[in-house]
Amino acid sequence: MAKRDYYEVLGVNRDASDDEIKKAYRKLAMKFHPDRNPDNPKAEEQFKEAKEAYEILSDGQKRAAYDQFGHAGVDPSAGAGPGAQGFGGFADAFSDIFGDIFGGGRGNRSNVYRGADLRYNLEISLEDAARGTETRIRIPTMAECDTCHGSGARKGSEPKTCPTCGGHGQVRMQQGFFSIQQTCPKCHGTGRYIADPCGTCHGAGRVKQHKTLSVKIPAGIDEGDRIRLSGEGEPGVNGGPPGDLYVQVHLKAHAVFQRDHDDLHCEMPVSFATAALGGEIEIPTLDGVARLRVPAETQTGKVFRLRGKGIKGLRSIGQGDLLCHVVVETPVSLTERQKELLREFEEISASNSGKHNPRAQSWMDKVRDFFGG
Repeated sequence: MAKRDYYEVLGVNRDASDDEIKKAYRKLAMKFHPDRNPDNPKAEEQFKEAKEAYEILSDGQKRAAYDQFGHAGVDPSAGAGPGAQGFGGFADAFSDIFGDIFGGGRGNRSNVYRGADLRYNLEISLEDAARGTETRIRIPTMAECDTCHGSGARKGSEPKTCPTCGGHGQVRMQQGFFSIQQTCPKCHGTGRYIADPCGTCHGAGRVKQHKTLSVKIPAGIDEGDRIRLSGEGEPGVNGGPPGDLYVQVHLKAHAVFQRDHDDLHCEMPVSFATAALGGEIEIPTLDGVARLRVPAETQTGKVFRLRGKGIKGLRSIGQGDLLCHVVVETPVSLTERQKELLREFEEISASNSGKHNPRAQSWMDKVRDFFGG
């Protein structure tokens, strides 16, 4: 199935700012997170689709490649995109053709490459995101082979000059009028080949290992934010610099709170009697327990705002708020005495419903008007 346009996935225009892209991703991530949609099998795919779109459009280099070449511009298997050198085969061939026409060429180019960037998905709790923490992660990586010290050749031997390209790393092909220079298929551009490969790394010069890193999580970090660990990506090729490791932060679903930027939201169940008569209740916050005065005649849907009880974001000046959404709870498992009292209460209220139940009375009036009563 063809991939959807990344801008369409996030629901933003092609000229959207970085903040607009991030805001759109946050909204979709909260909506489709698998932990919040256990009964929706499609939510995980929609979550992954939004995450993939954000990873491309939030990176300036990847976004530029996508805008110019579409999905092919960011697909490493297509020889283009952020992980490739330049724009891959087409750009290489184009450059080689004009290098041959106007002189020069790239037969002696350096084969030193920067290592690939890596990504690690890290799930943290809302509390850790709010206060900041330090954690340790274990990641796979490619390290220099200790047996051959990166040469790829068995001990006592060494790589030899490639007989196909004569050590240049490039071969020249004549196609009609043009002379096209391409990477040597035998040595893959290194100019050398290994006749007797190392038994440990099988000629690669690198082996797969795991390493443990310490990651500092700054206070206020949010869903989708990235932490860059410079030089902790894959090692470079032929002495090139290593890539970087990007730790992508995801927030675990919380039992009480839902985060919206710097604000927190929670449902606040209130008993029928407290909602009608008023009273004081305890409200949980990230800093402990707060007390809230509920006025008499409070209705379901009423929102109480506790200033400064939210989260101070990474780039925010002040603290967010805690918004408590009132839900009047209907009593259950009633005793006979409770039922008797409620029936008596209902009879008294019904004698003057316009005064005691104005919203219900107004709704009934609208119903009668609708049916022409």
